[in-house]
Amino acid sequence: MANGSGVVHGYPHLDTVRAAITALYRRLTPEGLYAYDVSVAPADVSFADDDDLHLGAQRVAHALVRQLRLPDARMIVGFRGMTHAASVELAAGPEYFVELNDRFRTHRRDIGAALAHEITHVLLHRLGLGFPGTRDNEILTDTVTTYLGAGWLLLDAYREDGVTSQKLGYLTPEEFGYVLAKRALAFGEDPSPWFTSPRAYTAYTDGRDVALHDGRQPPLTAAGWAGRHRYAKDRRQAREHPGAATGLPYAFEGGGPDGLRVSFPCPTCHQRIRVPVRGRVRARCGLCRTVLECDT
Repeated sequence: MANGSGVVHGYPHLDTVRAAITALYRRLTPEGLYAYDVSVAPADVSFADDDDLHLGAQRVAHALVRQLRLPDARMIVGFRGMTHAASVELAAGPEYFVELNDRFRTHRRDIGAALAHEITHVLLHRLGLGFPGTRDNEILTDTVTTYLGAGWLLLDAYREDGVTSQKLGYLTPEEFGYVLAKRALAFGEDPSPWFTSPRAYTAYTDGRDVALHDGRQPPLTAAGWAGRHRYAKDRRQAREHPGAATGLPYAFEGGGPDGLRVSFPCPTCHQRIRVPVRGRVRARCGLCRTVLECDT
């Protein structure tokens, strides 16, 4: 939780974020992910100043449990002084104990954001899905929270001006925007009307630009002229010098009697796809089943 300190910007964790999206598709399958096609509604996680602190926190927690499809997980929410925003006790259940930083007693509008991250820890615990190392596992948690429809709260908790700043979660604001945009592209859902923080909306649009750029990389037919020109040059290089690295997301493999192939990340789930180099082809991702038009 950044509070009054400098907020990191940009995309320093993007490789881990993309790996987290791939891992989520592998664990839940496209059919399982479709159950999360609607995000948690702002009205279900709103918190008025005159709401009872503990009853309100329980109500918001219950809404997030439903959003994350944990019907038999009961959350008991408490408050205490701590360095981090929140913590959760990952026991066998059926009850889970979440503790929130005392500052949320007076910053109630952000209670939903803190609970979303912790309840996703419960989901990942039950799914048996995790990354090695605390840092990568927390990035996985933020990514899954966002992709499953509760992470817009974490981005909306980001506020920054010339004097103070606040950010919850381990992703940068722009990385939250990137994952939100990936979700929007996958499910046709526009989160922008839900933001109460102008800085959160700006971060979302920044991340959306990067997410859209993923779908405009060669050998996809949506790639621009400059990308296609570079791709053609790299393809000639691969035919003359097999195994040469491109330094870009796509890579050429093989050659000889079996022909040249190109591999590239799926713009939806980031699983690598391999197709023959033979002009226009239609590829179907074996993981998320997205159909992609390619010019190889």
